[in-house]
Formats: sequence, structure tokens, C-alpha cells
Amino acid sequence: MGKRLLVQRRGRGGSVFRYPGWKKVGPAKYRVYREEELKGVLRGKVIDLLHDPGRGAPLAKIVFEDKSEMLTVAVEGLYVGQIIEYGERAAPRRGNILPLSAIPEGTKICNIELNPGDGGKIARSSGTYAILLAKSGKKALIQLPSGKTKEVNVRCRATIGVVAAGGRTEKPFLKAGKKYHLSRSKAWKYPVVRGKAMGAYAHPHGGGAHPKGGTPVPRTAPPGQKVGHIAPRRTGRRKG
Repeated sequence: MGKRLLVQRRGRGGSVFRYPGWKKVGPAKYRVYREEELKGVLRGKVIDLLHDPGRGAPLAKIVFEDKSEMLTVAVEGLYVGQIIEYGERAAPRRGNILPLSAIPEGTKICNIELNPGDGGKIARSSGTYAILLAKSGKKALIQLPSGKTKEVNVRCRATIGVVAAGGRTEKPFLKAGKKYHLSRSKAWKYPVVRGKAMGAYAHPHGGGAHPKGGTPVPRTAPPGQKVGHIAPRRTGRRKG
């Protein structure tokens, strides 16, 4: 009997594959959504900029006038001691949090909610931003970091500015050890060896029997068999 495949081990679970949530600073999302609170303006102060293990962008810790605290993704130019405004009547300045209905068209925004109250879902990784293109009725059209456009509710909240740490991905790792420590913070299994490079006893694609690897696998295959081309629409050379 051969070795247990990586996908089988991951499916079984264990300490190696457990998400290291205990290392995290806390949930990085907006405060509880209250319509009446959002209509005015609430001021807060950035008391600290924190590193969150496994996250490329720093987190800003904000304490509001009502003594409540919030962790959110920091934008470029944000500094400790800066006063942040939250609400419809807040000025559309860098770092302020407003509903899309109160943000001018053409503004660069980040940490955007998909649905009012979900805490922020879009454009949260380092150096990313979206652009508010247009508003019509209850819908706002935004251009995502990928270039695609999406409609969301105008009551969704967003932060003015670009997420900090933009040049992070441009620096090469240089050493395998750097990649290893990143994998530990993100619960990756590193390094990942190709099945084709293994022996026949260790993987269905191993042994070097076929120059193109294994045959396609159906969608209904069990985890130990589901490796390589999974339910491809077609294989081989395109005809015509």
C-alpha cells in the first residue's frame, strides 16, 4: 500500500492543516451597522498600527468617541493619532469611512462591503483599491481591482484611500526559509511536490509512465483520486 496523498491528509485534518487563528490580532471589520448612527458623523482616533500574522496589510486600531474599538485595514498615509470620521456627514478624506451614497464618483476606495453590515469584503489586500464609477438609485457601480465592474447597495460602507503596503509582492523571497515562515502563518502545506515527480507508490501520477501525467478524473471521484485534471471540459488538442 502506498503513501497517503496530500489531499487525503488535508481532508482528514490535523494539527499541520489547522488554521492558526490564535495568532491573529482580531477580526478586521467595520463596527456594527446602525442606520441612525451612519446618518451623522462619529469621530475616532487611530491609537495603533498593528501587524497581523499572515496578512500583507497592517491593521489600524481605532477608538471612537463612544469608547468602542475597531480594527480595520489601514490605508496609505494613515498615522497614529489621526482623527477618523465615520458616517454619512464625514468628509471624503483619506482614512474616513462613509457609505457609498456619500462618496463622490471617481474616488479610490477600499474595504468595501458587498451587503450593508457584512464588515467589508472587497479590496482588502495590500496595495489594492476600487473606484466608485457611478451611482443610480439604490445601486452603486464600482470597478474592482481586477478591472471588472460590480453593482452594490449604496448603503454599503467603504474606506477612502488605497490599502497600505502596496509594494509587498514586488520583493522576491530569495530563500526557501522565507516561504516556509509565510506558509506557517497562513496554514499552507509547504513545499508542495508535483505528483508527476513522485514515485509510483506515492501518487497515481508517479513513476514516469505517461509523459502528460494521469488521465482526467471525474467530479465524483473520492479525495484520494481527485488529483491532476479534475472534470476538465475537454482534453488534448483543440480541433478546428
